[in-house]
Amino acid sequence: MDEQKLIEAFNMMWGKYPEQVRLIRKDFTIIAGNEAYLKFGGPVGSRCNTGDPAMHKGCRAAEALKAKEARSVVHDFPGVYTESLWVPVSGAEDYYIHFTNGGNAMFAKLAENQQK
Repeated sequence: MDEQKLIEAFNMMWGKYPEQVRLIRKDFTIIAGNEAYLKFGGPVGSRCNTGDPAMHKGCRAAEALKAKEARSVVHDFPGVYTESLWVPVSGAEDYYIHFTNGGNAMFAKLAENQQK
């Protein structure tokens, strides 16, 4: 599948989703992010698996791509329900969508705790 067309389809479907969503290649390169991700300052073109290894504990991207089925993890974050999902893109086996429902609330709580 043409990557530019895939990015356009991603933007049509996920552009206004209120949580941060990324379209990622199987090599972990972020090729697109929705408005919430970009507003948060999320980089496009970088690899999603860089930075603090603790932030990637439980990543199920490779498993989701291999199984060709979505995978999810519910996180143990006090006071906020968060669930991360890795969803393979139909018809484009080298790509997946990644997002965390409850991520905005989790980041807000983290920021609040840092201000204390």
